[in-house]
Amino acid sequence: MLTPGQESKKKPPKSLLTDVKNLIKIGKKRGYLSQDEILDVFVEPEIYISLLDDFYNQLFQKNIDVFESVSEEQLEEDEDVLQQELDVLANLGNVGVSDPVRMYLKEIGRIPLLTREEEIRIAQQVEAGSEKAKRDLIDANLRLVVSIAKKYIGRGMTFLDLIQEGNKGLIRAVEKYDWTKGFKFSTYATWWIRQAITRSIADQARTIRIPVHMVETINKLMRTSRRLMQDLGREPTPEEIAEKMELEPDKVRAILKISQNTTSLEMPVGDGEDDSTLGDFIAD
Repeated sequence: MLTPGQESKKKPPKSLLTDVKNLIKIGKKRGYLSQDEILDVFVEPEIYISLLDDFYNQLFQKNIDVFESVSEEQLEEDEDVLQQELDVLANLGNVGVSDPVRMYLKEIGRIPLLTREEEIRIAQQVEAGSEKAKRDLIDANLRLVVSIAKKYIGRGMTFLDLIQEGNKGLIRAVEKYDWTKGFKFSTYATWWIRQAITRSIADQARTIRIPVHMVETINKLMRTSRRLMQDLGREPTPEEIAEKMELEPDKVRAILKISQNTTSLEMPVGDGEDDSTLGDFIAD
């Protein structure tokens, strides 16, 4: 079993390297790959972390987009849930939401969602070089950023900072979106928003330096753990989490240790007269 922060020293098999090479060829030809296609090749990504990081770097350099396979029904459900959450958050008292965030949520909550027809029409205008259309497409999807950003609260950045980083990803998605491929914009933008947030967390938060893709894995495990806690009324065991995530229990334990070690560096130390944390005393 790999211990936290370790990576297998064995070389990737030739068959994996061939599959990775072919996947990049497919991505260059189409201009995009799906997460499912990547996971089909990297069945156990934690074993070849360096290869996976290099793979994602190549995708970025070659302008190959990556997005999740999300059903239209799920997106519509998410949008309905998000609107309810925005309404609740915008009207909260001083509980976990600062005044700037509350004002921002109220502002974007007034912006109507686009129909598929409106989205295509605006995307065509963006393609033709309209700056106003670009702003309209960004504004109409700001609530999508909030929906994604709130899932990363507690990872070393404030909610407002998470939203700001997510908005950078949204802008990038608007610039690169190709409506002729038939994908709904929110499906396409989700990956760019998540990438912007997770990269920022990995680069800016005072944590152990871990691969960007592992940040998403940790967050997925934390969400699964919270849902199980609500269902069971207690802390779930690694075995229960593993069953829900379809992973080996040892892998779940390793991810939990990485998460615990990451969080521990944020722990305040000293007498409280300064902002020192445990991470400040660990050499780079």
